[in-house]
Amino acid sequence: MNEFNYNMRRYNNYNEILKQLFNNRVQKVSINAGFTCPNRDGSKGSGGCTYCNNQTFVPGYCQPVKTITEQIEEGIVFFQKKEKYRNQVYLAYFQSYTNTYDSLNKLKSIYEEALRHPRIQGIVVGTRPDCVNNEILDYFETLSKQTYVMIEYGIESTNDKTLQLINRGHDYQSAIDAIHATAKRGIYTAAHLILGLPCEDRDTILSHADQMNKLPLTTLKLHQLQLVKGTIMAKQVQTHPEWFNFYKVDEYIDLIVDFLERLSPEIAVERFVSQSPKELLISPDWGLKNFEFVAKVEKRLKERETWQGRKMVVRE
Repeated sequence: MNEFNYNMRRYNNYNEILKQLFNNRVQKVSINAGFTCPNRDGSKGSGGCTYCNNQTFVPGYCQPVKTITEQIEEGIVFFQKKEKYRNQVYLAYFQSYTNTYDSLNKLKSIYEEALRHPRIQGIVVGTRPDCVNNEILDYFETLSKQTYVMIEYGIESTNDKTLQLINRGHDYQSAIDAIHATAKRGIYTAAHLILGLPCEDRDTILSHADQMNKLPLTTLKLHQLQLVKGTIMAKQVQTHPEWFNFYKVDEYIDLIVDFLERLSPEIAVERFVSQSPKELLISPDWGLKNFEFVAKVEKRLKERETWQGRKMVVRE
């Protein structure tokens, strides 16, 4: 392996980049600031995205009835149970729903409350590409000169037919525009894709990597499609089973390796999988923790003697 050396890994791992940036292990503390979503409140749609049950990614300490500061304090206590993590760096992760979907004054008060906490050294803001504007991005640009700021956009798919099918309420061009507008301001910019959405075959999924290569991304998060209770998709799988392909773990590992081969090594990868609570998860249930899955991906990369970007399409 002569082409790339990602600290002796075969892919560009964003968690290692963060560790170097802060000279310490970095942990995100999830915060639920009580936002909603234009795909739920009727401004663009109702019912939300077909796959979405927000409970699947909200930790127990992260409840909107608690203040931002209370959630941070409880999150830090939760993560400090292990002695080796006592001195790690914390980022406030605004994760639930659409975290730029409010007035700028309200957004400022929320973000800046988090940043006033002495253990918080930056913010990560999860949002939709159709829920930012120049005013908000200008604020983030100013803030990013003072502290770490990452804006994480839920793209989910680069295929407009898929976006319509899953009721996203925006097209892929919205993601292109938002990511370029964010990155040109010098703000760390992330994207989120779900691999295995209904009616997307392997070629379509791998084509997402080619599209990501055209964007000025800092990092990318990949998640497998999970079928969870309380979602529109949980009903759709009963009426349209032919739309779905829930990967077995080995199949998904090979898909990830194929995806990495197509993905530019300039784009760091933060995650490969997500984990929904067992009581909500319908399928697939692999029984693997994140670190266990990463180890399997690294092993498969080595077995195949391949690496991120090996078969990439040149960025435009």
